[in-house]
Amino acid sequence: MSTTALDTQDAQDSRKTTGTAGRHAGGQQVTFPRVVHMEWIKLRSLRSTLYTLAITVALVIGFGLLFSSVVGSGDGPGEDDFGDPTSISLGGVMLAALAVAVLGVLMSAGEYATGSIRATLAAVPSRLPVLWGKVTVFAVVSFALMLVAVLGAFLAGQSVMSSRGLDTTSLSDPGVFRALIGAAVYLTGAGLIGLAVGVLLRNTAGAITLVVGALFVVPGLIQLLPSTWNDAIGPYLPSNAANAVMTVRTASDSLSPGSGLMVFAGYIVVLLAGAAVLFKRRDA
Repeated sequence: MSTTALDTQDAQDSRKTTGTAGRHAGGQQVTFPRVVHMEWIKLRSLRSTLYTLAITVALVIGFGLLFSSVVGSGDGPGEDDFGDPTSISLGGVMLAALAVAVLGVLMSAGEYATGSIRATLAAVPSRLPVLWGKVTVFAVVSFALMLVAVLGAFLAGQSVMSSRGLDTTSLSDPGVFRALIGAAVYLTGAGLIGLAVGVLLRNTAGAITLVVGALFVVPGLIQLLPSTWNDAIGPYLPSNAANAVMTVRTASDSLSPGSGLMVFAGYIVVLLAGAAVLFKRRDA
């Protein structure tokens, strides 16, 4: 994915939407609902947003169907041969998290790349409402869309597995609905992490590199360490903590779903708090 191409493509649209919001705020009192509306206009107006959301949904459902179609085709059809049926249907979530994390970066750092952040801050001089507006819009839109995608992947995947004579599960089974909610939370949280890092670094390529490394590269490198180190550090990495929330069968060396959620939420809160401090203090 070329971040330069995406930034160039969105530059005109971004300036138009922020300019409109600035004129609107200039004629009326700036309130948080109006700031949220401004961020909503920017989110739905940028073509890269629509493309990335479409890619994310396709990854969640497409890979879920793919894994459900090929799993258990080797030694036997029993559930024990391939593990948790819910996790099979959610096989595309980890890859989709990459796309939504990139979207979070583009929503924040992208404004610095196009220069539209100046128009935004001219419309909302107090600054922090802009950040919280971005967080609110991104969290609501991404969670709603990701929940639909996750539910679609689960239902379609279980249908495919059932047609192949494999063991399946349903929404009413213990832990299943919690795992689906956890998957949507993980995808939304990955995007919020990207958004926060984008504000911290103010550089699209650098922020994407850091987020991809933290969420997807570091967990693999940790596994190369001695087992005692891996057991002590691995469960507390962001992606591993989130994985504990979106699995029905928690591994013995993983955090509990509740602990995993708290750890993952802690990363998001700390990063957003740091982003808020620097966003308030630094010049555009």
